[in-house]
Amino acid sequence: MISTKGRYGLRVMIDLAKNDNGGYVPLKDIAERQEISKKYLEIIVKKMVEGGLVKGSSGKGGGYKLVKKPEKYTVGEILTLMEGTISSVACLADKDYDCPRRKKCETLPMWKEFDGIVHDYFYGKKLSDLL
Repeated sequence: MISTKGRYGLRVMIDLAKNDNGGYVPLKDIAERQEISKKYLEIIVKKMVEGGLVKGSSGKGGGYKLVKKPEKYTVGEILTLMEGTISSVACLADKDYDCPRRKKCETLPMWKEFDGIVHDYFYGKKLSDLL
């Protein structure tokens, strides 16, 4: 399941793309338009800055903006940054997860196939497709 961090992160990216006028977009404006707490958005955009998706500037005229053009971002990279993983089951989400049934699990091939479909879908979808 995609958490609020992933969903809101995507909404922030869409908002930044739609409101790109060459300058920085104030977080309070994003919070108002998206009806999300500014405090919670601070946590989200901090992670996005650390992950290199957006850049920020403080002070008068400050805010956030995209580092790249919207068509250069995939939904998958945004969700993966915010979620850590978009895998469906623990044994695929964490490479170090030691499942005693891994070698005899009848459902593992299905989960791998499902995760592949989800991965291909989200990584095939561009931020610009959502605008």
